[in-house]
Amino acid sequence: MKSDERYEIRFSGSGGQGIITAAIVMADGVARFDNNHVCQTQSYGPEARGGKSKAEVVISGSPIDYPKALQVDLLLAMTQTSCDAYFFDLKSDGLLVVDGGLVTQLPTSRSVSIPFTQIARKETGRELVANMVALGAVGYLCGKVSLGGLEKALLSRVPKGTEEMNSKAFQAGIREAKKIDLSLLPRSVMDEWDDEY
Repeated sequence: MKSDERYEIRFSGSGGQGIITAAIVMADGVARFDNNHVCQTQSYGPEARGGKSKAEVVISGSPIDYPKALQVDLLLAMTQTSCDAYFFDLKSDGLLVVDGGLVTQLPTSRSVSIPFTQIARKETGRELVANMVALGAVGYLCGKVSLGGLEKALLSRVPKGTEEMNSKAFQAGIREAKKIDLSLLPRSVMDEWDDEY
């Protein structure tokens, strides 16, 4: 990543979907395994569980002077409500990534629809790890983080005894993202695209 380059990811959904956890793992993966600066922030809606939830990860080759996202390069929306609420900050050439089973109204053609919740249920029997399916996809599609490092960060943070389930979910997300037509992706993502898996 160039020293003056700033890349912003916003994770969004509803409280209880593990949005904050996914963002924390992403930031941890960048901080521990990539040679970049990173900052992570988060906020909840007033309803907490079930209300809107968002978390942001800013990645930069140089020190970060402002911690929050200003112009989002990649927006993950796990619910229609979060897509509608947070889409307005997405760059014109940014990428919208949604849970295709929960988000049906897409405000841009520059979008990727993956049924994260359905994949989690199919792969592990638990919808709870849909956030880790999404993390795998986002990690792959953004091209700004080592997928191996991201998985190590994930495994170091999940509850003991759930490592295999979370790893399976994470890798399922990467597999689904690899099926996406790369011509849909922003040029910067294609330039840094990393085929680790």
